[in-house]
Amino acid sequence: MPVNEILAIACIASFFVMLLIGVPVALTLAISGFFFGWLGFGTTLFALLPARIYGVTANYTLIAIPLFVFMGVMLEKSRLADELMEVIGHLSGSLRGGMGLGIVLVGMLMGATTGIVGATIVTLGLLTLPTLLRRGYDRSLSCGAICASGTLGQLIPPSTILILLADILGESVGTLFAAALMPGLLLTGIFCAYMLLVGVIWPEKVPAIPLAERQAMPRRQLWLTALKVGLPPIGLVLAVLGSIIGGIAAPTEAASMGALGSILVAAFAGRFTLRTLIDTVQTTARITAMMFFVLICSQVFALAFRGLGGERLVHDAFSMVPGGTDGILIFMLLIIFVLGFFIEWIEISYIVVPMFLPLMQAAGVDLIWAAALIATVLQTSFLTPPFGWALFYLRGVAPPEVTTGDIYRGVLPFIGLQICAVALVFTFPAVATWLPKAIGW
Repeated sequence: MPVNEILAIACIASFFVMLLIGVPVALTLAISGFFFGWLGFGTTLFALLPARIYGVTANYTLIAIPLFVFMGVMLEKSRLADELMEVIGHLSGSLRGGMGLGIVLVGMLMGATTGIVGATIVTLGLLTLPTLLRRGYDRSLSCGAICASGTLGQLIPPSTILILLADILGESVGTLFAAALMPGLLLTGIFCAYMLLVGVIWPEKVPAIPLAERQAMPRRQLWLTALKVGLPPIGLVLAVLGSIIGGIAAPTEAASMGALGSILVAAFAGRFTLRTLIDTVQTTARITAMMFFVLICSQVFALAFRGLGGERLVHDAFSMVPGGTDGILIFMLLIIFVLGFFIEWIEISYIVVPMFLPLMQAAGVDLIWAAALIATVLQTSFLTPPFGWALFYLRGVAPPEVTTGDIYRGVLPFIGLQICAVALVFTFPAVATWLPKAIGW
């Protein structure tokens, strides 16, 4: 085996070793890339690095990231989720599992408007978990529903995962938004069906809201409250996604509309202040800086790995995978799923997807379909123990009586449901490709 290919393998191995000993992900990418790139080529290879970094920072499409993050943080501070949850619980009436449906639907709506998993899960955990436990909901089921629903924003557009995948795959952001919409709604429907099924099989785990409490709120007041708290976020989602899918605005322009719209929604809720604006800007700056720092460091790793012949090594290795194109695609999704147990979706995106991209292009894989599959699998990385970030977010705000074991047990059925969704999208590609084709993309 040539020396450079040995160095490429060592580059990947050192990355995982440093991760295991606790070195921050961005630094592991940069250190591995610089060290093994220098061993292979000295300083020559990195003459290309400034141009690559400039290409990332000057990418017009990526401007949408801080704008969507701003929109999400501002909406999280408008605190519409608590009112939405209460309204949906009352609207579900005597239906067992109605509050569980409320969690899924509010998680979907917050995900579509914020796209920030941490904000969604923390908000749902603080506002709904104590209420669910007080109403007699099963602890593990409640934790699993909150974690799973909070991750829907990574699949339902506008999503930062889709923006980064569009950059990696060289596809239109709007096309990937359209491709991910139906899989996202499919997964939401699967979660809702599961909550209803639990209500049928184990009714004691998901009791309905007591009749006296439901009757205490007049129906007219209930519907007025539903319109008041439901229309603003739904209108914002339709404005953002509709302008992109309808071809009225580019994703970056739509993101700016979303940022402005989030301010209007917060003002409508009476929660927009100068302090809120300052906090939102500071939080947006921190989140964006973290994402772009990882993005820039990943360029060092990618440049070194490609220069050392890593792409050719991957191509030769996976050409032996049985099953042809489907086998390669399944193997890639399996690797992404396993890596999700240990590292975050940003790093997975910029390590695994570029490795397999030449293979998918050579095999003629529909990259729109592949992007929807990748995004669906990446979503599981937030739920899979031991390092699923959704688990940590909920653990930080859960009441003392909720144990880590309750959270881990609760997410397992939802991980299985997500795998079922991946299987459906894989078996029926039209789930992802129908909408882009219908609007002519």
